[in-house]
Amino acid sequence: MYNKDLTPINRRAWLRSAAAAVVAAGCRTARPVRGGRAPVSPAEGCALPPVRVSADREIRTIAGLRPYRPSGFVVRAEKAGDALIIHNYGHGGGGITLSWGTARLAVDLLPPGFHGPAGVLGCGVVGLATARLLQEAGLPVTIYAKELPPNTTSNVAGGQWFPFFVSDSRRRTPEFQRQLVAASEFAYRRFQILVGSRYGVRWIRNFVVGNEPPPDTGLLGLQSPLRHLLPELRDLSPSEHPFTGSASVRQFDGMLIEPPIYLAAMLDDVRAAGAVIRVGEVFDRQALMALPEKVFFNCTGLGAKALFGDEELIPLKGQLTFLLPQPEVNYATMHGEFYMFPRSDGILLGGTHESGNWSLEPDLAAKERILRGHREFFETLRAC
Repeated sequence: MYNKDLTPINRRAWLRSAAAAVVAAGCRTARPVRGGRAPVSPAEGCALPPVRVSADREIRTIAGLRPYRPSGFVVRAEKAGDALIIHNYGHGGGGITLSWGTARLAVDLLPPGFHGPAGVLGCGVVGLATARLLQEAGLPVTIYAKELPPNTTSNVAGGQWFPFFVSDSRRRTPEFQRQLVAASEFAYRRFQILVGSRYGVRWIRNFVVGNEPPPDTGLLGLQSPLRHLLPELRDLSPSEHPFTGSASVRQFDGMLIEPPIYLAAMLDDVRAAGAVIRVGEVFDRQALMALPEKVFFNCTGLGAKALFGDEELIPLKGQLTFLLPQPEVNYATMHGEFYMFPRSDGILLGGTHESGNWSLEPDLAAKERILRGHREFFETLRAC
């Protein structure tokens, strides 16, 4: 996330700044739960297995570009000659989280009684969710995409369900706040029916660790407008957690979506439902207007900057380092600017948010900082 001047701020600072704006309108082993996490008792939560962080456990480092707009994502309709373009892009770091929700908002902008074919531009997480909702409404769908999974920006996402890095809190309007909450609510319900191994979705406990708790009215606050989407949200006493040297530890349960599994399953679903997929780039409006459909859904992410002239849209580069998997680690952490998600394809370590950087090349110094920050953090875990 970035402040008004687009200088980097860390995740802890984002949680603080997000607040004011979203005022709105040992231990035994538990039996695993299918599609979810094993129940964690206070004693078990205090003896979490640490992540083993070292350079020799690294299996890959990748970088991706979040399509970020300081004022937030765009969902709106636009007439272009005799065609209708419904925009659905600019989700920042919340593409997976909000995908079903903004797809619902976008599909609801169709003219009443429309039953003709629809074109979807983009085959990432937002385009696929939009295509599925159109198919469920009985519309024939053609997807036009430069890349398909596993080569989309969405494949580089972490996959935690929560709308982080979606906008600059000071740029949000009341109307955007309403869209954000509505999209979050619909997506939250939709992902729950996808929990299980086929889609790579499961429930997991999250720990937000810092020197002070997130503000009460912030997105992770005790009075958050998304509070009803954060089960088990509460602050832990020192005897209930193993994070030494931290004045505040807040927990909540949420979903973790594994992009490689989820996107492959979604692509299978749209194909099975009859979607036509055409691989190739739509370079400009003229090329778009030459396509046979008269209704298009723009889910191009960063591609909307050139295709539709959105100058507010900027890349927010994120870099991820994966370590060898640790099946015993079944919790996620956020501490300062760093975050850890335990996926089946590796322990994901993140902590970069570079505004305006279009490079997809990993940065060695950033990788070393991420490894060092996580190593120091997990070395302090205690048994209690």
